[in-house]
Amino acid sequence: MKITDLLTKDTVTLQLRSGTKPEVIRELIESLDRAGKLADKKKYEEAILAREAQSTTGIGEGIAIPHAKTNAVKTPAIAFGVAKDGVDYESLDGQPSQLFFMIAASEGANNEHLETLSRLSSMLMDMEFRTALLNASTKEEIISLIDKKEKELYEEENKEVPSSDHAGLILAVTACPTGIAHTYMAADALKQKAKDLGFTLKVETNGSSGVKNELTQEDIEKASGIIVAADKQVEMERFHGKKIIQVPVAQAIRKPEELLTKASRGEGETFTGTGASNSEGKKGRSGFYKHLMSGVSNMLPFVVGGGILIAISFMFGINASDPNDPSYHWFAEALMTIGGGNAFYLMIPVLAGFIAMSIADRPGFAAGMVGGLIAYTGEAGFLGGLIAGFLAGYLVLGLKKVFSGLPASLEGIKPVLLYPLFGIFLTGMIMIQLVIPLKAFNQGLTSWLGGFGAGNLVILGVILGAMMAIDMGGPINKAAFTFGIAMIDAGNYAPHAAIMAAGMVPPLGLALATTIFKSKFNKQEREAGKTCYIMGASFITEGAIPFAAADPLRVIPSAVVGSAVAGALAMLFGIGLPAPHGGIFVIPIVTGGIFMYVLAIMIGAAVTAVMVGLLKKRVAM
Repeated sequence: MKITDLLTKDTVTLQLRSGTKPEVIRELIESLDRAGKLADKKKYEEAILAREAQSTTGIGEGIAIPHAKTNAVKTPAIAFGVAKDGVDYESLDGQPSQLFFMIAASEGANNEHLETLSRLSSMLMDMEFRTALLNASTKEEIISLIDKKEKELYEEENKEVPSSDHAGLILAVTACPTGIAHTYMAADALKQKAKDLGFTLKVETNGSSGVKNELTQEDIEKASGIIVAADKQVEMERFHGKKIIQVPVAQAIRKPEELLTKASRGEGETFTGTGASNSEGKKGRSGFYKHLMSGVSNMLPFVVGGGILIAISFMFGINASDPNDPSYHWFAEALMTIGGGNAFYLMIPVLAGFIAMSIADRPGFAAGMVGGLIAYTGEAGFLGGLIAGFLAGYLVLGLKKVFSGLPASLEGIKPVLLYPLFGIFLTGMIMIQLVIPLKAFNQGLTSWLGGFGAGNLVILGVILGAMMAIDMGGPINKAAFTFGIAMIDAGNYAPHAAIMAAGMVPPLGLALATTIFKSKFNKQEREAGKTCYIMGASFITEGAIPFAAADPLRVIPSAVVGSAVAGALAMLFGIGLPAPHGGIFVIPIVTGGIFMYVLAIMIGAAVTAVMVGLLKKRVAM
């Protein structure tokens, strides 16, 4: 696809009437709308203004490239306008803008038009080309200039990429929020200046069409300097232990020489990640961590928000959300419905959906969400969500290979029809079969524990406690919890007291660890630790999942030991609990001594906190 397939005479304005930034935006939108390119003019304008709110698209050198990717666009297009006297567009260099390219990208379309738009960004880095556009007297001349320049650029692109074993290699990563304009202009500014300075440069772009020219582990090992010019999240763990210069993407456009000079001297700060990716690590391993954390980080708001709402509902009474209970309160029911009935209901599907999306990009999201929902409703829990996410992601990757041989004319239907149809179907069919053995496993475990109850109660407390922490809300945790409820029904309140104490320990222990051993956690983890106090006190074991997912080899054993200690002590102290849930809100109704029960919980949490603090390594503050 050529640029002039997107930019036609009916979307070219030789002299804009507008004198202000808002007026320019509206005039260019009107041009697109008159040409029939927009499905919803108002919604498209909102998307353009939202992008401008993130950072100005007036990139300097007299250029502004307002852009948005939204379903308000009917047909991908470009509107071009000239303001020879200049307009104050709040440009990065503070100078008036004269050349305006408004990019309208549509949601769900294939990547071909996005790659075309990236070429436009590259072309605008040429000052002679910009001058020719400014002085063009007809629409036909503008189209001709763009066609000619695009052919020159195409020839240049075919000479690309220096050998990665060249001494003194400089690496760069560029990325902007929409991945349409700034990403590629930053890359081209760095390439052009590196060529002028005689530096060997390799640039990875993280654009809307995906990651291009991806840096290899060999590149990273041999690099003398690394520049990360990004306004959105990019994969950073691969740079563990390397010096990097990290700046907004606009700086790469405005100050490429300064950045390249610093990188050539090996300047920058040493990046210290979690260590999941390092010079010895393999791509698959770092990829697994990346996919897992994508799911966990997106699940976290549901865990925190839903969990705290559930905890607040208990303040009205442990059964206040039940309309048939004397303590019923309408607000408690609303909180429980929102937190437990909806936020927690979405938790596992979101986990699976974003794991799948991390693996297979947007085409994997729907299959992951459906697989996660099947896991949740089939009582497969956290473990089922993980399986669903990775299963959906890799199934969709397989589908991409299967459908790669289809004609180019069918490219557009892949993400909107073929991938979701076959991805959801295959993931769903497999997950329907997988939840059956997982549910049977839970039931078998519950029966086994029931026969164990007549034996040594302390050992039973250790087992139940360990089960509550080993998968933190997953099938093993739920098996122990179900056993506790069954024992309450049978009139034996001791097992559930041990279960609740043990279930409170992982989040409380992690909360204590982030408070006492601050140097072992990054800022985000320390903030998450504060919410763990509330979630632990409310018997929401899932609050510890983000910590366990980020560092399973250290956190899970620490949580298991602490929970086992709490479960054993609750049994040893002869504590009984007739309520199935509630955390601190039901402690007043325990039998056998409130103080001793709290002591068992605190000892278990302290054990977990100390173990985590001793096992984890320091992180960069």
